[in-house]
Amino acid sequence: MADLRVTIAGVEFDNPLIAASGTFGFGREYMEFYPLSTLGGISCKGITLKERAGNPPPRIAETPSGMLNAVGLQNPGVDHFIQEDLPWLKTQGTKVIANIAGNTPEEYCEMAEKLSGTDVDMIELNISCPNVKQGGVQFGTTCAGVSDITAQVRKHCTKPLMVKLSPNVADIAEIAAAAEASGADAISMINTLTGMRIDIHTRRPIIRNNTGGLSGPAILPVAVRMVWQAANRVKIPIVGMGGVSRWEDAVELMLAGASAIQIGTAFFSNPYAPIEILDGVAKYLEQNQFASVTELTGKVQAW
Repeated sequence: MADLRVTIAGVEFDNPLIAASGTFGFGREYMEFYPLSTLGGISCKGITLKERAGNPPPRIAETPSGMLNAVGLQNPGVDHFIQEDLPWLKTQGTKVIANIAGNTPEEYCEMAEKLSGTDVDMIELNISCPNVKQGGVQFGTTCAGVSDITAQVRKHCTKPLMVKLSPNVADIAEIAAAAEASGADAISMINTLTGMRIDIHTRRPIIRNNTGGLSGPAILPVAVRMVWQAANRVKIPIVGMGGVSRWEDAVELMLAGASAIQIGTAFFSNPYAPIEILDGVAKYLEQNQFASVTELTGKVQAW
């Protein structure tokens, strides 16, 4: 069999499939289906400095080929994560990525400093969450914003630092380059696209926040395009995500330039998605005589 191991910013993952932040929580519910060691890693639910209740419901709704969410970063706070969730996660045989979001640079820096003294394997800097009124979105949509927050957090972070990019920008390659130049060890992309649906009977938006993050199969072509553009601009590893629900999607994103893959919305309809995807990728590698999954990265032959 082909070697499925990948290395991102010095961290070795047993395979390239990582649970994306948000849809997998802290993993406790999914361990009822399979050992969490099945996954290369888990990017934990986005955490903030203090506990957050999130947005009022309704805050999740189906859309054609996807879903809208405006959960609003409901989470127990970084101290609870460090004391209660992280010790358990570190016994599960998979890499643990802490996803952090904040309202101010100071909050991000304080969390990065706290987490740098723990056993997390990597920190994912969420500067791109589109479904909260504050915290994330103002940092992730301009090169100056991305550069400033990345540079500030870098000073307080001794763990490998991965910056999660927003697709709601004019030039994703410029944004990726700004993160790289300011100290990011890797980038993850793409977060959800900002979307909206309206109930024609009540004439109100179908979610209370009015707008939310669009995810699911509908956004895969956008993710592939943006990963490809970023891969042609930066040298740091890219963890690709956005609409991955089948093994073919994972291969496609890796060919575009991703070194590993995050799976998100697919978990809601098929909790066994990573097992099926990993099996399909392994068979594809064998059939095409690849010795390692790393050989897929960036191998698209553009016209």
